[in-house]
Amino acid sequence: MRIGQGPVPLDRDEFERRYREQFADPAFAEAKEAVDQVTRIAAEAYEARRKTISSRPAGAGFQDPSHELSTEWLDARQKIHDAQQEFNDAGSVTRMLLINASPRTDETCPSEISKSFRLSGIARTTLEAEGCHVDLLDLSLLGAEYGRRIFPCKACVSTAMPLCHWPCSCYPNHYLGQVQDWMNELYPRWVAAHGIMIITPVHWFQVPSGLKLMIDRLVCADGGNPDPTTTAGKDPALAKEIELKGWDYPKHLAGRVFSLIVHGDAEGAGGVRRHLHDWLTGIGLISAGPTAIVDRYIGYFEPYASSHEALDRDSAIQEETRHAAIALARATAEMRAGRRPPGEDLPAPRMK
Repeated sequence: MRIGQGPVPLDRDEFERRYREQFADPAFAEAKEAVDQVTRIAAEAYEARRKTISSRPAGAGFQDPSHELSTEWLDARQKIHDAQQEFNDAGSVTRMLLINASPRTDETCPSEISKSFRLSGIARTTLEAEGCHVDLLDLSLLGAEYGRRIFPCKACVSTAMPLCHWPCSCYPNHYLGQVQDWMNELYPRWVAAHGIMIITPVHWFQVPSGLKLMIDRLVCADGGNPDPTTTAGKDPALAKEIELKGWDYPKHLAGRVFSLIVHGDAEGAGGVRRHLHDWLTGIGLISAGPTAIVDRYIGYFEPYASSHEALDRDSAIQEETRHAAIALARATAEMRAGRRPPGEDLPAPRMK
C-alpha cells in the first residue's frame, strides 16, 4: 500500500479552537460549562478516532454475517432495498426524480429564485399532467437549509472498486464531525425513480458545485460493492485482491430513463449537456431521446439583472422544457412496459 499523504493529527488545543467556532455566537456564553463539556467529549472522540457511533453484526445476506457494520450504513442500505422494491413494482405509479441543480434561492444571499427553479416548475406541472409522481430534489437547499450538506467523494474506487461500497460507507464520520450527510437520503430517491430529469445552469463551463458533489458521490452506484464484509470494512489489500480476481462492476441505477435541460447566458451549455449525457449513459441510464435533451442560452450576452425578464420572453425554452418532460414520461412508460434499448442484451467487452 502507498501511504503517507495524510495530515498530521491536530493537537488538543487546535482541535478545541476549531470545534468552539460553532459556538462563537455570544448567546452561547450562558452555556459555557455545557460547551466546555461537549468540547471535551468531541476532543476525546477525535483522539480515539471514533468514526462509527454504533454497530451490529451484518447478519444474513452478507459474506461474513458476524462482521460488525455501522447501524447507520445498514439503515441506509435497507432504505435502498425498499426503494428498489418500489422501482420493481410494475403496478406502481411512474416516479420521476426532478432535480433543480441551481444553488440560487430567495432564502439566501441572492434573495431571488433561479431560472432553473422556474423551469423545474414547468417540468413538474407537465410530468404530473402525464400521470407521474414527481419528487423534486432542490439542490439549493444545500445553501439554504440548516444541516443540508453533501461531503466530497474520497475516491475509494481509485484504490479498488470493491472498496467503494454501495451505499457509500465513508460517511458519517463522527470524530471528524462529518455528519448530516444528505446522500443517505438521496440514494433511495435515485433508486426509486423510474425517470430522472436534471435542470441545471452553467457555472464556469461546468455544473454547479452542489450537483457535482452529488455526481461524485454517486460513483458507488456504478460498480460499488454492496457487501462491506468482503473487504472487512475498508481494507485496501482485500479490495484489490477481489477486483484483480474479477469484479462485475454492478450498475445499481441501470434502466432508469433521463432528460436534461441545460441553460447558460453566454458560454458552456453544450459542453455541460454533453458531460451530463455521457455521465448518465455511462452509469447505465437511458436517454429519453433528442427531444428530452436540451441546451440553450437565455438572454444571450444580456445583463444578468434582466435575466428573468429574458426567460419570460423566451417562450421557446419554456415549450422545450414541456416537450422534454413529455418525452421523458412517454419513454419511461415504454421502458416500464417492457421495451429495451438496442444492444442491451450484448455483453460489455470492457468493464468499468
